[in-house]
Amino acid sequence: MEQLQETVIKVLAQIRPTLQRDGGDVEFVELGPDQILKVRLTGACQGCPMSRITLKEGIEKFVKGELPTIRAVEAVE
Repeated sequence: MEQLQETVIKVLAQIRPTLQRDGGDVEFVELGPDQILKVRLTGACQGCPMSRITLKEGIEKFVKGELPTIRAVEAVE
């Protein structure tokens, strides 16, 4: 599980420059035993009306493409 967590953090690092270019960012929070990844959207992403689309169509799609064992990506406060 710890190795998968490290891989998830590396995958998120690949996404971060795109989010940072628009003033936002994403932080790893936890990877549960149910393979659901929890992240925190920060900066301009926090509270943005498009953040749900960014989360599902951007972050989740990319993470699941790189790591098919991840079932979902959810944002937490």
